Amino acid sequence: MNDSTSQFHKKTGMPPGTLIHVGNRKEDKTRISVIDYNSTNFEEYTCKKIEESFTLKDSKTVSWINIDGLHNVDMIDRLGKNFDLHPLLLEDILNTRHRPKTEEFDNYTFVTLKMLGVSKDRKSIITEQVSFILGENWLISFQEKQGDVFDIVRERLRGSMGNIRKLGADYLLYRLMDIVVDNYFFVTEHFSDVTEELEGQVLTDPEPDILQRIQRLKKQLIAIRKAVNPLREAVSLLEKDTKLFKEGTKRYLRDVYEHIIQVNDTIESQRDSLSSIMDLYHTSVSNRMNEIMKVLTIISTIFIPLTFIAGIYGMNFEIIPELKWKYGYLGVWGLMIVIFIAMIIYFKKKKWL
Repeated sequence: MNDSTSQFHKKTGMPPGTLIHVGNRKEDKTRISVIDYNSTNFEEYTCKKIEESFTLKDSKTVSWINIDGLHNVDMIDRLGKNFDLHPLLLEDILNTRHRPKTEEFDNYTFVTLKMLGVSKDRKSIITEQVSFILGENWLISFQEKQGDVFDIVRERLRGSMGNIRKLGADYLLYRLMDIVVDNYFFVTEHFSDVTEELEGQVLTDPEPDILQRIQRLKKQLIAIRKAVNPLREAVSLLEKDTKLFKEGTKRYLRDVYEHIIQVNDTIESQRDSLSSIMDLYHTSVSNRMNEIMKVLTIISTIFIPLTFIAGIYGMNFEIIPELKWKYGYLGVWGLMIVIFIAMIIYFKKKKWL
């Protein structure tokens, strides 16, 4: 039983809102980083204690509080009490198995989704849960570990590029979600490359380990589908039912929604491709087996008359007239060679060879 499973069983039967981290611990130390900005000012720093970020709740500037590492349950509990966050929301943040969703509260909006990536050896898909809580002028993000796809947003904030520092926290959340969804395209492109390579190998040399690779790719595709499919509904709810998103930002969310549909269509296409490769593999193996059986059958067929002749003259009767012939041995060899050549010519004429 792995750690996340044992934690899940430990949580079973406890009251709703009980805070227990469910999942693998991916970070040894929790890191709290803050970006505070408006159109004219910008400040970026790291907090040693979570209490240092509490004053940002009522700040007039836009504040982005990012927390890397979810194992410090006590710290997240203190953060939740200061920002008046519902215990069930904190429970969802700590459960890294949670499906992507959007939930609307009185003074804030909760969004959780999956950030996807490709491992360094390019053999597996990495899945990490990212959760966001959007307030009037603040945004809190929770990640399982350090390292993400948000550096582009950070650079634009530092350099005051575009309109990002002129707009509110809702626009910041849109940009972060948009980058996560755009990164799905890189993952699906990698998956397409691997699938195309596998298809070529099946056509040229269908080795037995290909079947295992296909099964591994199917599991990876299931993980991608679990990340993408529920997110479509989550973004749709943000676009329609969220008070904290301004009308101008909701138009951008429509673009994110369309990107999710494109990714979902790509995943469905890749699933069909994997099924086709599986069928192609079985067909290739079957064809190879048929070729082997054809060769063996032809060899057996050729040797049937030769074995018959050899069997006749191998009998132990005392009187076999041909045994006394001067050229009997050579004659039998000549007959067998003629039969062999005749059968080869016949098989070629029938295009069996």
